[in-house]
Parts: sequence; C-alpha cells; structure tokens
Amino acid sequence: MEELDPRQTPRAGAFALWGKAPMPMVTLVKTLDVSRPVGLSRRRGLKFNMLLCWCAGKAASRVEEFYTLPVGDKLIRYDNLAVNTVAALENGGIATCDVPFSGDFEQFRQDYLALTERVRASGKAYDLDGGYMVIGTSALPQTEIDGAVNIYAGFCNNPFLIWGKYRGKLLGASLPVSFQFHHAQMDGGHAARFLECLQEEIRALNP
Repeated sequence: MEELDPRQTPRAGAFALWGKAPMPMVTLVKTLDVSRPVGLSRRRGLKFNMLLCWCAGKAASRVEEFYTLPVGDKLIRYDNLAVNTVAALENGGIATCDVPFSGDFEQFRQDYLALTERVRASGKAYDLDGGYMVIGTSALPQTEIDGAVNIYAGFCNNPFLIWGKYRGKLLGASLPVSFQFHHAQMDGGHAARFLECLQEEIRALNP
C-alpha cells in the first residue's frame, strides 16, 4: 500500500473536481448474461454469488484504476484486491466479509467458504487489513430488481456491486447489475470497461 500525490497521477483532474464533492458517486446499470454461472451452480453445487464475486475480482484486476482509491484527501495505491460479500446470520441479521481475491479459483472458493462460515458462526464482520482495495457486493436474491443506487456515507469510497434474483430464460439467464464507483477513482469509461470485462469473465467461467 502506498500513498500517492494525486497531482502526479492520471487522476489529478478528476481528484480535483470530485475529491471533495458532496456526492461523488456514479452508478451504472448493465444486464449481464449469467447463463454460465447458473449452469455451474446447478451442475456442480457451486454457490452462484461466489462465482459472481470471483468474476468481479478477475474483471477488476484487468482495470488499473481499481488499484487506487481516494481516502480522505489522499489517493492510496493498493497491491491487492478483495471482494466483500454479505453473510446472513442465524438471528436474522447480516455481517460483511472480506475475501482476498486470488486468480486461482480453488483458492478463492476455499477462502470464500471458510471466511463466510466464520462470519456466520461468530456473528461478527471479517475485515482484511489495509493492504487491500475492497470491492463491495450485495445480493438480494429474494426478488428481481432492475437497478439500485447505494447510500453514500462519506467515509467509504469503495466501488460497489448490487444485484438481485437472476431471471431465467428459455435458453439461459440474465441479471441486472448496478455498479457504483467514486468519480475520483475512475471515469465512466473505466467503469464501462469493467462491466464489459465482467461479462467476458462470466461467459468464460471455467473453474
């Protein structure tokens, strides 16, 4: 992890414009073809949300802007990525869980299962140390949604993905996904590229 001078980076202009904006977050919505992970989930018993989280990490690793994040008045460069997921607790509550991203699917799967089970058992969130740029996710499988705009608390600038229940079709399945990002971290073009990469990773999924 390294603190950068925003003025000496390609994000200088965006940081100056949006770094202190009262609402610097932008949301894009894209409908994805998720036939591949739906099929893998059914045939091999792999968790659908885990597959999407891994694809999100793979797609983010292809976009350089994901490795830097505005934190207060600073721009921080990270060496590693992680994906945050939400675990349902037995008492009806929820707790978040950071899963370190690995390009090795089996490693990611093991970490995902072990860490989310740890969160469920303890009832406490699991947060990685500061060495990771964390991509947030939230799944609402109870219902189909067309899109979502997340809250902005002012202290968490991390990119965030939200999706609901996938929609079965005769020859596959689709899923609208909302992607929220801080404009000082990336521009719309970078976000659009990430969503295209996410679709490519989902279609190429072969764990």
